[in-house]
Amino acid sequence: MLRRKPTRLELKLDDIEEFDSVKKELESRKKQRDEVDVVGVATSGEMGGATGGSSDGKTREQMINERIGYKPHPKPNTLPSLFGNLQF
Repeated sequence: MLRRKPTRLELKLDDIEEFDSVKKELESRKKQRDEVDVVGVATSGEMGGATGGSSDGKTREQMINERIGYKPHPKPNTLPSLFGNLQF
C-alpha cells in the first residue's frame, strides 16, 4: 500500500469572515423567531383568559400530531383485544 503525505488544511481569513456572517444570520433569525413566539404566546394567553396550563399541553400535542399527520387511535383494554379471538 502506498503512503501519502498528510493532508494539511489551512484556515484563511475569508473562511473566518464567512463563518461569522453565517453565524450572525442564524442568530438574527433565531431572535426574530423567538420574538414572534413570545408575541404569539402573549396574544394567545390574553385571548384564552384564565385557562389552565394542562389544556395548553393537550392542544400543543394535538397541533404537533396534526402537523406530522399522526392520528392516534387508542386500543380498548378488553380481553379479546389483548389476547385476540380465542375460539375453540
